[in-house]
Amino acid sequence: MRMACLIEVGTHLVLDAEPAGCRTGEVTLVGRLPRSCGPGQLLLADREFLGVQLWRAFTTSGADLLWRVPANRVLPVERQLRDGSWISRIHAQTDRAHTDPVVVRVVAYQLNGTGREGEDYRLATSLLDARRYPARQLAALYQERWEAKAVFTELKNHQRGTRVVLSRKTPDGVLQQIRAHLLVHHALRELMVRTAATRGLLADRISFTETLCSARRSVTLTPSSFPP
Repeated sequence: MRMACLIEVGTHLVLDAEPAGCRTGEVTLVGRLPRSCGPGQLLLADREFLGVQLWRAFTTSGADLLWRVPANRVLPVERQLRDGSWISRIHAQTDRAHTDPVVVRVVAYQLNGTGREGEDYRLATSLLDARRYPARQLAALYQERWEAKAVFTELKNHQRGTRVVLSRKTPDGVLQQIRAHLLVHHALRELMVRTAATRGLLADRISFTETLCSARRSVTLTPSSFPP
């Protein structure tokens, strides 16, 4: 199985997901997620997704983007900005004449104190105003993208269980189980968000594993007790 998800990093809520067989590429799956995007959202993504078609699909929804740039991607400086970022353009690979580019702002930096010193990072963003959106703040914000890894750990290792194989024997049955896991995870995370709000806490201050264990203890029917 392969699955692309739209995740809210602050709450770990999965806002949308597109599962499919392993023969369907990640870029194809991600291309179906703009349906759940809109104004006021800032989308973070890794470097394999930077392309004109996907970029336009998401920005057309009204969302803003902050995506990592592949190491081999050339983004020439068209206009240097005060904070060290610059305005550039990306072109579709099929646009040999470069007639319909997308204007982006590029933020370049290196991480310190992470054990990966010297590694260059470049981000492309639709936020072109360097005064309102300083490069240093965008670079710091991009690190929140790794919260998605924690969500997949919650789903695969804690909720489903390590080395647990989905029991359905057909592709449709497997998809149904995956969607069921997503619904349960969303319900647990929604409960955590509401609990945090009543106590004046951030949602990430509440333990997912403890919430999961509490929910399991509260269930009065075992799976075998449900009707077929």
